[in-house]
Amino acid sequence: MSNNIAPRESELNLAELRGDCARMAPHWVVPAKAVSEPVAPSRIHGVTVPPSSARMVDAMSDYGN
Repeated sequence: MSNNIAPRESELNLAELRGDCARMAPHWVVPAKAVSEPVAPSRIHGVTVPPSSARMVDAMSDYGN
């Protein structure tokens, strides 16, 4: 009696994916971290928010501080 059980297809695919990722990792370039400066509120103009979205955002304060 043999204990050679074939892996399920999902396990085989996951193993292949992990192998593919390991082989590709050295080829991936990590971009330099972008530094963003805060924008003064006076420079923000022309933004329109639909009333339904404004109500949703307004209600979010109930979940914050």
